[in-house]
Amino acid sequence: MNPSTQPWRRWRTLGVVLWAVPTIFLGIFFFYPVANIVFSSLKQGGSALLDTFGSQRARDAIWFTTWQAALSTAVTVVIAMPCASLMARTAGRAGTWLKALVTVPFVLPTIVVGGAFKELFERGNESLGIPDLNHTAAAIIVAHSFFNFAVVARTVGAYWSGLDHQLEEQARTLGSTNARVFRQITWPRLKPAVLAAGAITFLFSFTSFGVVLVLGGLGQATIETEIFRHAVVRGDLLMSSSLALIQIAAVLCLVAVTSNLERRANTSTQMIRSTITPMRRSTKLGVVSFTVIFLGSPILIMIERSLRVADRYGMQNYRALFEKIPQLPTTSASALGNSVVYGLIATALALGIGLLCAMAIVSKSNALGRVFDIAATLPLGVSAVTVGLGILISLNRPPIDWRTSWWIVPVAHSLVAIPFVVRSLVPMLRQIHPSIREAAALLGSSPLRIRREIDIPLVTRGLTVAAGFAFAISLGEFGATSFLPRRADTLTGPQAIFRLLGTPGDLLRGQAMALSVVLALAVALAVISSELLAARTTRSVNVDLPVGS
Repeated sequence: MNPSTQPWRRWRTLGVVLWAVPTIFLGIFFFYPVANIVFSSLKQGGSALLDTFGSQRARDAIWFTTWQAALSTAVTVVIAMPCASLMARTAGRAGTWLKALVTVPFVLPTIVVGGAFKELFERGNESLGIPDLNHTAAAIIVAHSFFNFAVVARTVGAYWSGLDHQLEEQARTLGSTNARVFRQITWPRLKPAVLAAGAITFLFSFTSFGVVLVLGGLGQATIETEIFRHAVVRGDLLMSSSLALIQIAAVLCLVAVTSNLERRANTSTQMIRSTITPMRRSTKLGVVSFTVIFLGSPILIMIERSLRVADRYGMQNYRALFEKIPQLPTTSASALGNSVVYGLIATALALGIGLLCAMAIVSKSNALGRVFDIAATLPLGVSAVTVGLGILISLNRPPIDWRTSWWIVPVAHSLVAIPFVVRSLVPMLRQIHPSIREAAALLGSSPLRIRREIDIPLVTRGLTVAAGFAFAISLGEFGATSFLPRRADTLTGPQAIFRLLGTPGDLLRGQAMALSVVLALAVALAVISSELLAARTTRSVNVDLPVGS
């Protein structure tokens, strides 16, 4: 064999692995189930879709899903912009903590968020006479604003900090007020980031499931909850498939719009850095106070309720997590243990598949790379409920009758987490200049060694943050899991919370709040730890690398 051909063969072998493993994994567990939903709906010759659009309840669900997502997006952007301004002006350790604390609500399990706001609205009605918002659209909109607050604050804040602020200083020097400077100079340049964050918020609100299921009740139905009720409660898989097809079409349009807006935001950022005008102390205090109250009130109420038993406080609700009750096939503590085990497995899968996807995307700058980029991101847009329904109706025949296997649960969780891993790693991999890899190859390093000793160390920060997100997402995943096995050995923490919240009784409510607190604490520790470790890694690794154009 000609020695000069060996490096080429090694690169070709590595390329095959980079493309084949993610393609097979996503093909079996995501694209095949989703495609099966489409075929199941269309094989009736369009009659199923006509029946769906002919149903008044289905039309109401589609309309409600759309307008509540639009209003949720508008409210979230308005209330999160001040925090984005603060984050743009906060750096160092304080900025890391602010970023981590703001992010925690975003990764909280949707069932936990729904339960916390359910308790908050009831308490406000009992103590302050505020109208009880439970089972109203307003409750869903407020919860969505809480959940997506970090999307707007982090996206706009990061973009804002990277703008060239010299134009603003020049305008102030010429006598312009701060309001006029923001309106005429800052806002036009911020719009791409605001629109991108708004599109993502709309997508998440459009595909929301757990929050709507807990706070909306039977009167506020979305496409997601209707898919669940038709498939699980009524056993009407045909109607569920038709609704899922409608949602897939809408989500694909939203993903296309979101990707376009994100590209505009990325290309509009200025490379020149200058100091941004500090925020006044009174303004900063007001922003911090509102953020703490808005994001902290539901969590504090949830903690208080978890400690209250009748007219006193104690740890009885937490001790009850280890006791078997008729409403659950196992103890709440065992369900939480299942969630942790599944979370670890799902994190390992998401990191492995996501890293391979990111490397494959970066290795190809042509149309094939862009197609693979979209394919790896689609699980983020297609809702977890649709993924769970697809697995239910697709992986049910030999030789792939896997829907009752315990390991299908962490696989489904990893599908939801993989897009977050890819989106964290691709920008970092693209910043590594090709000349570094070329120099290593000329010195005799194999492709695998180059990836192992150059690429992976330089994206350690992204891997750390992605691991925390993946673990938190798996801990709180509820949509896809709702369609999967419900045995004692597969019951997860969010499933147990949903069952406890759906059963009347103060003791069961207290136990649900206790389990929610433990689950929220685990998620918060995962996210905050990953952010702090990532920040420490960034400070400890001082490498001056050329940035690829």
